[in-house]
Amino acid sequence: MQYVPTLKIKNKNNMTTNKISLLLLCSVFFCIAANAQLKFVESAEFPLFGKISDETETRYERLPASLRGVSRDPVWDLGKNTAGLFIRFASNSSTIGLQWTVLNNFRMNHMTDTGIRGFDLYTYEDGKWWFVNSARPRSSFDNEAIIIRNMTNEMREFKLYFPLYDGVTALRIGVDSAAIITPPQENRHFTQRLPIIYYGTSLTQGGCASRPGMAHTNILSRWLNTEIINLAFSGNGQLDFEIAEIIAQREASLIVIDCIPNCTRQQVLDRLEKFIEIVRAGHPDVTILLVEQFIFTHARFDRSSYQALREKNEAVHEVFNRIVERGDRNIYLIPASEIKGLDGEATVDGVHFTDLGFMRFAEFLYPIIRKHLN
Repeated sequence: MQYVPTLKIKNKNNMTTNKISLLLLCSVFFCIAANAQLKFVESAEFPLFGKISDETETRYERLPASLRGVSRDPVWDLGKNTAGLFIRFASNSSTIGLQWTVLNNFRMNHMTDTGIRGFDLYTYEDGKWWFVNSARPRSSFDNEAIIIRNMTNEMREFKLYFPLYDGVTALRIGVDSAAIITPPQENRHFTQRLPIIYYGTSLTQGGCASRPGMAHTNILSRWLNTEIINLAFSGNGQLDFEIAEIIAQREASLIVIDCIPNCTRQQVLDRLEKFIEIVRAGHPDVTILLVEQFIFTHARFDRSSYQALREKNEAVHEVFNRIVERGDRNIYLIPASEIKGLDGEATVDGVHFTDLGFMRFAEFLYPIIRKHLN
């Protein structure tokens, strides 16, 4: 047990404050002492996945620099969030730590800080990716955490998922001072050469997963052993044509369009067909999955909301039928009635998923995606 000294203070009113201060000081000292045994390596030395383009302003963001001033401001700003990004590395270290700096130090009242600004570490063992632990953020821009200790000193492959609702401006990985840390074997544990591109809303961005690895696109990337590019923009998946253009320019094995919850009925009628035409110009043979609007849990009671969602889905079906009649045989409309289960228990606010909702969504999509992967 670590000895924590206390002061003998005559003033009882100050006693509690001084004891807390000493405890905090000792805690910080212990953390520094533990981390002093680690060497920290810049994460830029390891391959980064989940980006639509490498031509970004900084390494850890999602939209190409060419879209600055072209995309709407909210879309551009959300592109600075690192949802869906992950790096892979290999190490024989018994301890893994992180040091990182976030862009906005963002917080929300219905999502955990770890989901918003933290990291998740997975390792490959016995034919699957296993959750190791999370790097939980402090209440500051600069963060440091020990993810795991006391592992055996054998080489392991790791996957590190980035924050869902904030940006990252600096990242270093800590390992034992005598340990090896290297890039992974190229394409190991990837069964699909080309990525899946997934365009969506706050749900796809990861709201409101408790930690990054529980967003359904990240769950699916592990189950499928495939890179998934998360092109989701919270509240702003509104069929912007410049997003369709960058999707058209990137090779893909499958494309998922799941942005209907952010669109009005009129936007569906005005933009959806053109959006798909732009994507199809770059991907004449790649399968496109168009996901229907699911009925929000609260819409069971809010009848106005229920009617608006039903009318929006009718518009989606109208556009889809027109595309199919025009001869597109590689587009499929995915019904959404069973996406989140039937018990109403899969959301944090009637709309955004809890981890239960994300797991159900992943289980729903997995066989569909497996069937249609090119």
